[in-house]
Parts: sequence; C-alpha cells; structure tokens
Amino acid sequence: MSDLFSLDGRLAIVTGGAGQLGREIVRGLEDAGARVAIFDIAADRFRVDVTNRSALEAAVDEAGTPHVLVNAAALDSPPDAPAEEVGPVESYPEASFDRVMDVNVKGTFLCCQVVGARMAAEGRGSIVNVSSVYGMVSPVQDLYEFRRRRGEEFFKPIAYSVSKSALYNLTRYLATYWAKSGVRVNTLTLAGVWNNQPQEFLDAYTERMPVGRMAEAKEVVGPIVFLASDASSYVTGANLVADGGWTAW
Repeated sequence: MSDLFSLDGRLAIVTGGAGQLGREIVRGLEDAGARVAIFDIAADRFRVDVTNRSALEAAVDEAGTPHVLVNAAALDSPPDAPAEEVGPVESYPEASFDRVMDVNVKGTFLCCQVVGARMAAEGRGSIVNVSSVYGMVSPVQDLYEFRRRRGEEFFKPIAYSVSKSALYNLTRYLATYWAKSGVRVNTLTLAGVWNNQPQEFLDAYTERMPVGRMAEAKEVVGPIVFLASDASSYVTGANLVADGGWTAW
C-alpha cells in the first residue's frame, strides 16, 4: 500500500513553496520521496514570478520536467491592506482586483501551460491547483464583525473569492484536454489555516466550523501526496475538499 503513495525518483515543482502552506507541501512531498524545486519570488534558488512566462520557461529548463506540479502561489489582502481594499465592494480598487487575478489565475494558468505541455509530451504528470472554500461559497462576512465593532470598516475582499473560483474550471478544462496524454489535473480546496489570527476571529470561525477548529498547515500534506501519487491514478478533473466540514452546511 505504501508504494501507492511513494514519490521516489520523482521531481515536483511547488509554486509559492516559501509560504506557510507551501513549506508544508514541500516537506510532505520530500518525505514521500520526491525531489522538490520551489518556484517563489522568495525562494533561494528558483526566484520565479509566476506571472512571467519567460521566467517560468527558464526555471523549468533548469529544474527539468516534473512529475508533479502544485500551484500554491496566491495573493490575498494582507492584514495591513489599505482601507479601500477591505471596504465595500462598490469601491473595491480595480488595481487590487487586477493584482490578485494576475497571480492567482493568470499565474496558475501559465504554470499549467508551461509545465503541463512538457508533462504531456512525456506522457505523464499530476497537477494540483490549490483553491479555497471561498472559491466554492461566499465568505461569511459575519466572521469579521469584531473589526466593525471596533469601528473599522472591513469586508473580506471580492477578488480572492473570484480568483479561487476560476481554478475549478481551469482544472476541469485541462483535465479533459490532457487526459489522453497521461496528465492528471485536480483541485484541492482548503478552509482556513491557523496562523496566529486574532482571538475574536478564531472564536467566530470555530463556532461556524463543524470540527470546531482551524486546520493546521501540516494537514495539507495527506491530500497533496494522494493527488500527486499513483494512489489517485484514476482521479482527474476532481475537486478534493479538505475543509473540516465548512461547506457541508
């Protein structure tokens, strides 16, 4: 059974591999036996902007055609985002929308295009696009009511949800397009991951979450290794939801 999940002798590329989730994904793939190339603007070796096709081509030329591609690079509005970026949707900045879509959608597409073409030419490969429950369902704005009680105007921004939603049909399109070439393409949908969020947010979030807690970053490893390995050899075009039950009600 362990051979089904083995990635011995395989090369993986992880975009956003220097981030909180990305680091756990890299560790998990390495523990399963893979060699991993990290594509990230903060990486030590492959400092890659996923929105730059020529940079991606050059990095893949150097790293080699992988057996696995995990698209984890993404932008969301940071805690110190300007007020207009977390304000009402009616005044959400066009530039912010463009920036998030550029990385989360265009960047994922370019990585799939560049790497997937090479995988298809070699007749094998697994691509995993990392999405969010906020791509499946609307953000629960009530979770941020504690900020509004403090006098802040705050809404979970629209661009992140739109961008993560786009990944589902990107995945389905490419899964059917490359199916006969031996390349599998799937989406992994995650809920919130604990990262020292304010206690008021944690209280509201865990009350809404069926399992009663946020995910730990290490809990992404099992689903990723499953989708990357031969254990999921008949799975393509699918959305694996690991959300603690968030979308079950």
